[in-house]
Amino acid sequence: MTSQTLVFSMDAQSLERIEQKFREKVNFADARKDKLFHVFQQKLTEEEAWALKYVYAYMPVNDMADYDGELFLSHVRRALDIRKRVPWGDRVPDHLFLHFVLPYRINTENIEDFRGIIFDELADRTAKLSMADAILETNYWCHEKATYIGSDLRTISPLTMIRNARGRCGEESTLAVAALRSIGIPARQVYTPRWAHCDSNHAWVEAWADGQWYYIGACEPEAGLNQGWFSPPARRAMLINTRIFADYPGPEDITLNEKGYTEINLLENYAPARTICVKVKNEQGEPVPDASVRFELYNTAEFYPIAEIRTDAQGKATFKTGYGDLLIRAVNGSKWSEILFEAQNSDHVELVLDSSEQPSGSVDFDMVPPPEGEGEVATALPEEKIQEHNRRLEEGAKTRSGYEGTFLSEEEAFSLAQGVGLPQERVWDILQKARGNSREIAVFLKERSEKYGEWPLRLLESMNEKDLIDTFRQTLDDHLIGALSQRGSWAEETFVRYILCPRISYEMLVPYRGIFQNAYSADEAAAFRENPSTLARILAQEYDYHEDLPNLKGKGNPAGTYSLMKGDSQSLDILFVAVCRSLGILARLHPSEQKPQYLSDRGWEDAVFSLSTPPNRESASWGMLQLLRDSEAREDAPSASYAENFSLARLEDGVYKTLIYPYGSTDVYSDPFEVEPGAYRLTTGIRLKDGTVRVRFIYCIVRAGDTTEVVLTYRETMVDIPVLGKLATDSELTRLDGSEVVLHDLLGSEGAVAAWIEPEREPTKHLIRELCELAEPLDKLGVPIVLVIGDTEWNASFDSGAYPKLPVRTVFVRDSSYASLSGFISKPVAHEAGYPHLFVLDNQDQIRYSASGYKIGTGKEALQIASAISQSLNGSE
Repeated sequence: MTSQTLVFSMDAQSLERIEQKFREKVNFADARKDKLFHVFQQKLTEEEAWALKYVYAYMPVNDMADYDGELFLSHVRRALDIRKRVPWGDRVPDHLFLHFVLPYRINTENIEDFRGIIFDELADRTAKLSMADAILETNYWCHEKATYIGSDLRTISPLTMIRNARGRCGEESTLAVAALRSIGIPARQVYTPRWAHCDSNHAWVEAWADGQWYYIGACEPEAGLNQGWFSPPARRAMLINTRIFADYPGPEDITLNEKGYTEINLLENYAPARTICVKVKNEQGEPVPDASVRFELYNTAEFYPIAEIRTDAQGKATFKTGYGDLLIRAVNGSKWSEILFEAQNSDHVELVLDSSEQPSGSVDFDMVPPPEGEGEVATALPEEKIQEHNRRLEEGAKTRSGYEGTFLSEEEAFSLAQGVGLPQERVWDILQKARGNSREIAVFLKERSEKYGEWPLRLLESMNEKDLIDTFRQTLDDHLIGALSQRGSWAEETFVRYILCPRISYEMLVPYRGIFQNAYSADEAAAFRENPSTLARILAQEYDYHEDLPNLKGKGNPAGTYSLMKGDSQSLDILFVAVCRSLGILARLHPSEQKPQYLSDRGWEDAVFSLSTPPNRESASWGMLQLLRDSEAREDAPSASYAENFSLARLEDGVYKTLIYPYGSTDVYSDPFEVEPGAYRLTTGIRLKDGTVRVRFIYCIVRAGDTTEVVLTYRETMVDIPVLGKLATDSELTRLDGSEVVLHDLLGSEGAVAAWIEPEREPTKHLIRELCELAEPLDKLGVPIVLVIGDTEWNASFDSGAYPKLPVRTVFVRDSSYASLSGFISKPVAHEAGYPHLFVLDNQDQIRYSASGYKIGTGKEALQIASAISQSLNGSE
């Protein structure tokens, strides 16, 4: 024990545990000891030293690989200093400070020194406010900085989010948590891993003020706490939780606590909950300890485990969840068992591990989500507070829009392209995507295109769109010059994809080519090119496999993993591919299996000593899985779309691992899927309007060197188009040019789709994205799309020009108070307003379909109903 003084209200036993874990990390990271732990040689206060030890004690593997000690010391010092400077600093208990203020990591973002930057912006704005009002004010600031847009799975950092001015909900909430922690307010990112009633998921924020946790919608401020558009869907959730990078004792329900990582279950704060008790036995009736019990629900056409809990010594596992259906699967060794747990079932489940081979044929069943629930009646806000809130929203949107106006313009992009002799449209496409990083990218193009011609542009085009907002010249130079030094006789497209492109998976892009090119002699590099499996063997021998935290697997950057000489299997696989590309070896992660491969004269080969599998395992032979159209399918059967209504999964160690293919892929019949031999499950699903899914499992076996044919079928569903009411079409609306128009004049003689929307909120943005994606079939159908917006709250900064890909018959109109909604929509309280409200009308202005609120997939449902109406009209003519 280094100190008997109690720090941060921790008792001697807790301090001893921190000290022990810290010493373990020092030994673990011996290869980077000088980079990580030299900061302890500085003059530190006792509080600083213990806070820093605490940070290191629970640090993920990838963070020890990717960052240096100065960054963590800066976070610690800033957090301790801010605690002394904010008015509520001494009111935040030590245990909340340690778990929800001090941590530098929130999600899977790249770590940056953000605290001082954000504190400087928020300190004066919040200094004279209560903690509760400071939370609200911080969210107004977040609204000024960023808004919602869908994007890929890599989580950008808070400072990159500010630079980009937009991001997905996981990034909005990462920014909001970072901002709150930067002014000393305990905050945590809260999320539902997957919705049960529709696809996708959502993340938001909880913040602590004077003894109580409150929730807010990140970057979407309300006038009060515990309000948000996501409140109604949260009442249908099956799990709502948060991650804590530490041993956290509660008092909340703990779902997972291992290796210094805790997940707590917050569902009861949002939705009705029940506790399911699962008992796992073997075939002899004996309890099975340490069995994995997976609680899975249908989402994006797969069965996703929202929780995985180990059985105790008595073979029991408990899970607090909502009142919907789950697929419960228990696995131990080579045996497993699975049951469909329906909401009306008893809370006690018994599973006998008696299966070792998957079934044959097909199985049909329904998955029913929790029902919709009523929220608590909120106290009506004074009109002046509502007006002030609306003013703040409008001001925030204008502030953000003004910042976006500083991005490099199309005219500037064309001028740059002309000056360096590059195609104007391609240059503008890149710079437009780079947004707040556009001038950095422009300088790179200007500096490098004179010498390297089109290659700098080709490098940028090979990267993911999100890479363009947080990749800087040092990194771009490393990859451009390092890749071109290895330019061989390959076809240009092959070189671009498998040598030039720095993007391997979802790791942060860093300069690594120079590192790897200097790390090996010319003779070693030549030997690796001759036989890349030699490189895999050396890496497997010299580098240690170490499992990282569940959400950080595969997030280590290659340079960091290389220097630490340790990593999880995915990060080590990324390292192999990065070294190969740096040395001029064509390499990739397999598109669906995500295993490291190199290109030889025989085609793509697995690394002989794959870094994700034990040594001496031979390279796998592949099989083919050919999907066939259902010749007996009904005319209204859905078109196959990967991860939208079907997916493929292989049985591995008793669980089904979903294969990774691009979301929404529809070209699934022309070529077979190249897959590893094994047992496969094809999942198809049709989601009904109430969120229920009609599921079908189709089982098959794929053998090495053979092609297995499987007919892709869906369960039959009837398209229900009842008459729900009639639209009052005499409502007077205003076109965006200011002219008056009657709603009836905007509707077509063949029907219409109409929606009352809030363009600045995430639910409406999902609907507009779906309508853009469905533009081609909607244009073919020819029905008008009428989108009605208001004048206040989440509409004031609306710009119709931001949506050029909408169907051609789309028209926007204003309805200042949404008066035209009255009569057929019951209006809930304002903070649960339920927008968008979507309707499909027939040729008599009758409502044949309606949907309100957040529900992914309403665009396709509306198209399906509108198509059925059109077919019935054409059939009656």
